[in-house]
Amino acid sequence: MTMAKTTKKTTQKTSKNSVKAKPESQSSDVSASVKQILDNVRPTPMIHNGLTNEEKIERITEKFTDIMNTLGLDLNDDSLRETPKRVAKMYVNEVFGGLDPKKFPKMTVIENKMNYDQMIVVQNIGCLSFCEHHFLPIDGFATVAYIPNKKVIGLSKINRIVQYFSRRPQVQERLTKQIADCLQYILGTEHIAVHINAKHYCVMMRGIEDTSSTTSTSDLRGHFKSRMETREEFLEHCRTKY
Repeated sequence: MTMAKTTKKTTQKTSKNSVKAKPESQSSDVSASVKQILDNVRPTPMIHNGLTNEEKIERITEKFTDIMNTLGLDLNDDSLRETPKRVAKMYVNEVFGGLDPKKFPKMTVIENKMNYDQMIVVQNIGCLSFCEHHFLPIDGFATVAYIPNKKVIGLSKINRIVQYFSRRPQVQERLTKQIADCLQYILGTEHIAVHINAKHYCVMMRGIEDTSSTTSTSDLRGHFKSRMETREEFLEHCRTKY
């Protein structure tokens, strides 16, 4: 009987962990290919509440109305009357659109028939996100590079991957890793590098109120991590602005 109890507990624990490991792609409307991609990206902490986007907008409108009333703002004023709904639509449809797997961008890759084996770099990608601790903007630039194996990705798709994972409440460290995870899976190469340099408005507008500092994060994989000359070449691209 003791052995049976142990087996039961282990099975339950494994099942629970497997659900936690794949929180990004649990919508029936998401394609199988997008589910596979997101299941191979480290997750953002989320719960699946089953609400439609319209229901989310309705609830956030109600809650933000409460916030504005609590702050003592006059919602009868014609400038403020529609603010709760504007904020709700902005959260669901725009700045936090990256929480919706149905909005994951269409990916286009081609066979590496040209046998290109050098670094491909996309610099100065606009990276606008929200700090998950204070819901204030993170504003910066990403530089992304990879060394192809059998696939080459359309250049604009790298920008779209950065934008998708940016459009959710974030910490910069997780954002950097998610972009790298996504590209490594799609391209089938371990030689991936991601660097982000950004200003955090939670640092600028509150607390220390430092308006000049920036934060840099990097995720270097494969040759970008193990080969000094490859690492230096990539970091030089990160320092160069056009």
